[in-house]
Amino acid sequence: MMFQIDFKSGKPVYLQLADQVRYAAASGALRPGDPLPSIRPLAEELRVNRNTVAKAYAELESQGVIETAPGKGCFLKENNSPFTKQVRQKLLITEIDEAVVMAHHLQVDRDRFLALVNERLDYFERKSGATKRDD
Repeated sequence: MMFQIDFKSGKPVYLQLADQVRYAAASGALRPGDPLPSIRPLAEELRVNRNTVAKAYAELESQGVIETAPGKGCFLKENNSPFTKQVRQKLLITEIDEAVVMAHHLQVDRDRFLALVNERLDYFERKSGATKRDD
């Protein structure tokens, strides 16, 4: 798994890492049980502090995305969210709001924005379906 960090984005590095793991899980690039890179080598590769990677992994673990096996590492967890429906919806609304604001700043109209959302949903469904058929 390749991570890319944009130090100029203004978004904390640990959140960039966490987002990329969630993206890989949603797209099927990471499957339940797949290992994540070890903290120290990943930190060295990305040239960030080990605590930054550890914080990203802790964030993912608290959200139920990954699980840590002592002495073995971190692994993608089955998609059983520990959050209530209300909390999941609140988290999703926050992300949607960010996308809507970004679309506004980029002058993307409502119809084009919704078309893009549908395209992305279709993309992830296709990718996830292809991954499941490979099993």
